[in-house]
Amino acid sequence: MNIKENIKKLQDLMKQNDIDAYIISDVDPHQSEYVAEHFKSRSFISGFTGSAGTVVITKDKNGLWTDGRYHIQAEEQLKDSGIDLFKQGLEDTPTYIEWLKKNLDENSSVGFDGKVMAQSSAKSIINKFKNTGIKVIDKYDFIKEIWEDREKQNFHEIYNHEEKYAGKSTKEKLKEVRERMKEKNANYYVLGSVDNTAWLFNIRGSDVSNNPVIYSYGLVSDDKAIVYLNKENLTDKTKEVLEKNGVEIKDYDEIANDLKNINEKSNIYLDESKINRYLYNALPKKSNKISGTSIITSIKAIKNDVEIENLKKTHIRDSVAMVRFIHWLKENIGKEKITEIDTIEKLESFRKMGENFKEPSFDTIAGYKDHAAMMHYKADRESEYTLEKKHMLLIDSGGQYLDGTTDITRTIALGELTDKEKEDFTLVLKGHISLNKLVFLYGATGSNVDIIARAPLWKRGIDYKCGTGHGVGFFLNVHEGPHSISPRPNTIKLEENMVITNEPGIYRNGEHGIRTENTILVKEKCNTEFGKFMEFEVISYCPIDLDAIDKTILEKEEKDWLNNYHKEVYEKLSPYLEEDLKEWLKNQTRAI
Repeated sequence: MNIKENIKKLQDLMKQNDIDAYIISDVDPHQSEYVAEHFKSRSFISGFTGSAGTVVITKDKNGLWTDGRYHIQAEEQLKDSGIDLFKQGLEDTPTYIEWLKKNLDENSSVGFDGKVMAQSSAKSIINKFKNTGIKVIDKYDFIKEIWEDREKQNFHEIYNHEEKYAGKSTKEKLKEVRERMKEKNANYYVLGSVDNTAWLFNIRGSDVSNNPVIYSYGLVSDDKAIVYLNKENLTDKTKEVLEKNGVEIKDYDEIANDLKNINEKSNIYLDESKINRYLYNALPKKSNKISGTSIITSIKAIKNDVEIENLKKTHIRDSVAMVRFIHWLKENIGKEKITEIDTIEKLESFRKMGENFKEPSFDTIAGYKDHAAMMHYKADRESEYTLEKKHMLLIDSGGQYLDGTTDITRTIALGELTDKEKEDFTLVLKGHISLNKLVFLYGATGSNVDIIARAPLWKRGIDYKCGTGHGVGFFLNVHEGPHSISPRPNTIKLEENMVITNEPGIYRNGEHGIRTENTILVKEKCNTEFGKFMEFEVISYCPIDLDAIDKTILEKEEKDWLNNYHKEVYEKLSPYLEEDLKEWLKNQTRAI
């Protein structure tokens, strides 16, 4: 793939159509975080493969904007591309709109593909260029014309996610959705995101790698529920269950026409960040569009009792796979050749031994030494390291199971560590423990509690340029909102039975990366005269490497937490292990 040639072809098309700047992201029509290969337009034009980022191409200057998770990776992948890197999150970095305003003349034109651009993003771009003389045009898919070997948009089998896993039938979920619609005075509710349609209609598939979703839309009214998908991929059982639950099934492409035919006097509820501009423009112009966080996004963030029970069992199964992997790695390092990709394949083989496993929940991140400093590093055969009996391996991974989704990171000592590596590992552990131990007043948000995990690092003048935690779906996307733990302002309260991760880290460019991640559950602790208080329950059960800890840095309370956690790890996992593995785990979870 010749990046410069592709950019030149794009610039020629722009010139032919009087477009002075063109905006490109890896997005699909549903605004998914992870997309099928067909929709990786930014990756094609730039060579940058991170899950977040925007490229802007003009006639003589090009830029890529991405957040702190990808600064190191982007620097590597953009070398010699002719694309400048703009590091979002740093004080002096302009937004791409600010940059365009500075570099474009009056009467210039900015273009993008409205069939994949979110309405919220499109509206923001248009508003920011208002009164500048710069026109915004949303009808061009230039990438389609220059990407010769572009993979087709593939549709795969659609199957029913059984109620014994989901906890509620589609009929029950529709009842709850319609109650929320009444509260919002909405006659219609448009579902744009694939994880929301998957949840509501209890359907799953594999149209996006590592995400058990299918490309689909939904439309709900007082008396109708329609799912738009590739009908020929429905199993007979799934079709039967959908119809039994009062769902009408239509072809994927019929959504635009149905939106056009909604009565103009209707109140239509939608999430502008989850519906593309093309479909938004299909809605009757005079209809009352009510925009807010998608109804289902809010409902599914709080897991039901069946989901919680299933999820805890899933995490035990997943943790057993992690223990088998760490044992294999520590026993064999230095005895045989092991590369970063070898560790990815080995861990997946252990997960496959577990009941209900379908696939990884994201591309496993296995970074040795300085590779681990790239938060979302992806090993390949050309760049991968061979592991040695020294330093650390960071492995961030998860599984998609019929009864839950997992996400866990461990940084593993492979042998002798430097004092700096041990100190950094222990500081990350202190931040991790600090958040796990937190008791907080109900009403707090993730942005309120984020500082708790960073405080031990900030004392040493250290920070990490990403969030501390994200919501996790239930046999759905590994990243799920609307809640998160991050410095970014968030108004979503942490509610009981929300699932979220706790993953502080330290990333030293050119040296090492360290992250310790568990999945945690928000629970009520007590209710007093001063209000309701909440806490976190850890549901990941995997040893934290004692060989990497500088015990002199830990306070007694922190050691107590770690000892209690390790005791629970041993109690929950040992019944599923052979005798030799039990003995090994006992040593790995010994009290300090």
